Amino acid sequence: MEEKASPFLDKFAEVSAKIGNQVHLRSLRDAFATMTPVFILAGIAVLINNVVFPLFLAGDALVSVQYWGNAITLGTISFSAILLAGLVGYCFARNKRFDDQIACVVVGIASLVIMMPQTVTVTIDATTKATADVKGAFLTTSTGINGLFAAIIIGLIATTIFIKLSGVEKLKVNLGEGVPPAVADSFNVMFPMLITLSIMALASALLYNLFDTNLLALIAAGVTAPLKDVMNSGPLAVIIIYTFANLLFCLGIHQSTISGVLAEPILTILIVDNMATFAAGGTIPADHYMNMQIINTFALIGGSGCTLMLLADTFLFSKNKASRDIAKLSVLPGIFNINEPVIYGYPIVYNLPLIIPFALIPDILIAATYGLTCAGLISPCVVLVPWTTPVFISGFLATAGDFRAVIWQVVEVALSMAIYLPFMKISEKVQARQLENAVEDAVEE
Repeated sequence: MEEKASPFLDKFAEVSAKIGNQVHLRSLRDAFATMTPVFILAGIAVLINNVVFPLFLAGDALVSVQYWGNAITLGTISFSAILLAGLVGYCFARNKRFDDQIACVVVGIASLVIMMPQTVTVTIDATTKATADVKGAFLTTSTGINGLFAAIIIGLIATTIFIKLSGVEKLKVNLGEGVPPAVADSFNVMFPMLITLSIMALASALLYNLFDTNLLALIAAGVTAPLKDVMNSGPLAVIIIYTFANLLFCLGIHQSTISGVLAEPILTILIVDNMATFAAGGTIPADHYMNMQIINTFALIGGSGCTLMLLADTFLFSKNKASRDIAKLSVLPGIFNINEPVIYGYPIVYNLPLIIPFALIPDILIAATYGLTCAGLISPCVVLVPWTTPVFISGFLATAGDFRAVIWQVVEVALSMAIYLPFMKISEKVQARQLENAVEDAVEE
């Protein structure tokens, strides 16, 4: 049986690693990772503005102090597409080992703006629904979270064109020796940049004149909306992705290789969208209940596989000295959702009895949390809190102060410990049997 399973596992790991290391997907993952502090700051501002300040202030005084949080929201959430376009260009250039990475930031941002509509329609009277066309203005629907996928696609396309053109020697301008490196570099990429931005502008003009549309609108309708629908048609898609990601971790390859490129960008967009809706005083739509914060807060307690509960079982019920020693070293990082010491030290890698609960528990918690949110028993996640936030605190903050979320996390801890316990016992028996066999073999030799 093992001979048949081994080639499959090896092939699974090989294919997964190739997907995770694909340069465009890796650049996307890196760009979102770099953006995470920006989104976390926005979440903190939204939480303070809409939960903390109203506890002490009201009326004009509340409006005055909320200017602080609104300013942060404007510079983060409402400007996130612009930031991401530059980061995608930078990360792609770095992963391609292109020398002038800063130029790729410029190309990414400029290309996104070039693709935006030059005339926008705004409402000037909400009562009469009167509108007016305004030139030279930007809508936050383009520069903010609704433009994130456009930023990804346009940033990658434009940077790819730019890097390829930069490799053409005839397009480089050699100023000779004695010229400062920064000046020489700028002239080396001048013509590739001019051509790239001209191509993007030509595409924008053709879309407007021939079809009366723009690339951002096409991406929103053809890419963003369908991907959001897939993620929020229920927890199934997310569960499938994280099951494979956690199984991959059990083979020694970090789960972000899969989840970081296939799920997290979309789920992050959804939680950032929730933050914007919550900041504006709106109601979170049901199709946004599934988001990145459900994963981080309710399905990764102690890290991938919810291994903090395995450590709790080890302290309470295990008599295996090696397991208890690893648990002592792993518990402090585990409180902050860092569990590599458990993955590789306990170990969970290639440990079949523990692989089962490691992959199964997050699936159960994702489905259950989504169901409880849909039933109105816990509030939707509306704040992106740091993934290192300890359990119980994370549930309270992510739901903007819903104590029911904390109670659910208590239940999750108890449930996960109950699931891990029999598998931990089996694992210890297997380890004991392997030790006995090793001793017998040594005696025979």
